[in-house]
Amino acid sequence: MKLFGTIALAAMLVLAALAPQSATAQVYPTKPVRLIVPYPPGGATDIISRAAAIEMSKTFGQPVTVDNRPGAGGSLGFEMAARAAPDGYTILTSGSALYGITPALYSKLAYDPNKDLVPVIVLASFTYVLVVNPALKANSVKDLIALARAQPGRLTFASSGSGSGTHLAGEMFKQMLGLDITHIPYKGSGPAVTDLVGGQVHMMFDNSPASISQVQSGKLRALATTGAKRAVALSDLPTMAEAGVPGFEAGGWFSLALPAGTPKEIVTVLNAAGQKATKSPEFIKRMSDLGYEVVGGTPEQMAEMIKDEIRRWGPIVKASGAKVD
Repeated sequence: MKLFGTIALAAMLVLAALAPQSATAQVYPTKPVRLIVPYPPGGATDIISRAAAIEMSKTFGQPVTVDNRPGAGGSLGFEMAARAAPDGYTILTSGSALYGITPALYSKLAYDPNKDLVPVIVLASFTYVLVVNPALKANSVKDLIALARAQPGRLTFASSGSGSGTHLAGEMFKQMLGLDITHIPYKGSGPAVTDLVGGQVHMMFDNSPASISQVQSGKLRALATTGAKRAVALSDLPTMAEAGVPGFEAGGWFSLALPAGTPKEIVTVLNAAGQKATKSPEFIKRMSDLGYEVVGGTPEQMAEMIKDEIRRWGPIVKASGAKVD
């Protein structure tokens, strides 16, 4: 009887300890949730963030508002999210570059994305599309390579910021082919594409969704996509391998993350809302139309994908010699 009483008491203590956490999860959220987007409006990160915010607002019964905080290749928005209270009311839309590229590229970071954020869910993945200004005399990847070799140092490539995936895709292109092309960083894909259309820069490896409308309207010329297989939304375009650069593959994904220290129960609630969003017909159609592939999954699966990003991009950053102080 004494043993039974001891076990019962222990069980009651465990339940009592868990009760406040369970209650937190049950009432969350009770007010609007802020979704930080570390890039300007109009880019790929912004597009998927707004689509996800719409779906999560339906689930929560509370508005999920997008807060664009561009700068330093996404690091400014990340730092703001890392500083936020770990209560679930500040979420970050984090691109895969934040985990695999940023730590290798920046010699000094006030925060460590692989320690100061906790994974929630990967929303969708994408490949890049190599686009050029139509005035450039390059109708194929081979034409572009020949032009770069004939005029070393003259061509420029835009990116959504130093340390972004669009930056490193360009660096990979340069490394693999021994090309001299100048990198021009912007504060997001939106302004980079604007200058590319205007002729201020020559080319860009852009996230497909951010450039697809410009390609369809003829304001940009698309030469190839960067996945292992052709992109569904741009199926008439060859992959980089098909276009004459075997072994060239680049892409990334967008996810939701929370400040480290956020209770696991809140992470679980947000993951469930993210899962519901990725299963929404409206979200799926929006992503498919733009060239995204919906992913979903658990926080643990996102953690494994982060490890893959670190293994893939760390050596490329090192080989490029690229550093941001």
